[in-house]
Amino acid sequence: MLSPAPRRRGRPRQAAQEAEDAPLQSLDRAMALLAELAEADGLTLTELAARAEIPTSTAYRMLLTLQRRGLAEFEGSAQLWFVGVETFRIGSAFLRRRKLAERGRGPMQALVAATGETANLAVAEEDGVVFVSQVETHEAIRAFFRPGTRALFHASGIGKAILAHRPPAQVAASLKRTGLPRFTDRTLTTLPALLADLAEVRARGYAVDDEERNPGMRCVGAAIFNEFGEPVAGLSVSGPTVRMTEAAIARFGPLVRDAAAEVTRAFAGRAPQA
Repeated sequence: MLSPAPRRRGRPRQAAQEAEDAPLQSLDRAMALLAELAEADGLTLTELAARAEIPTSTAYRMLLTLQRRGLAEFEGSAQLWFVGVETFRIGSAFLRRRKLAERGRGPMQALVAATGETANLAVAEEDGVVFVSQVETHEAIRAFFRPGTRALFHASGIGKAILAHRPPAQVAASLKRTGLPRFTDRTLTTLPALLADLAEVRARGYAVDDEERNPGMRCVGAAIFNEFGEPVAGLSVSGPTVRMTEAAIARFGPLVRDAAAEVTRAFAGRAPQA
């Protein structure tokens, strides 16, 4: 008796006839519906179909399928569609695998290549920041922050970038606990001076530590935000004042700001509303 031919594993036969990068139209449309639901606080069927550029009848059938899977919900009294609770469970799976240091590694390496200075990543704690990752420059004289090094908010580029986007009450609470201790002659040790500096940070999108923690070293930092628009971490580039001139800082600032925004997106976060 002849044995049956072995089953071939891998792609279905028809897949060989399709372009490898061709999207599955029905799935692509369903994803478009979900994206629109996620951006709005309830949409009618007509509004949703128009935004996703899908025929109303097609959109309705897809919504019913999404509803059965818990990915969409319908509120009959208002005749509105909403994103479903199952999307939270799926999103939580992403939260389990996202690691800030890993997400920041590529942008940090790009910063070092663009600036020639050391790139740092730090996360916010109650009263300051703790450095968790660093990509060093090859320059002989360079900044160095051992992983686990802590710094108070008011004397750190990343710290000030985070503090600038915190609610005033939270800023006041942090400063009440820690005070504004002086580390160098340039440390901001009065509340009016610090608040004025934080206003500038918010306006330009990055902070500058001008020898405020360590003499002879400057730092440019920008905040990283979580999914609630809260500043939870930051990126920076640091180096000696001989290289970190005013002209260099003006050039590096937007680069650091953009790199932090890239990590925010990769971290599934969002910048706060202006």
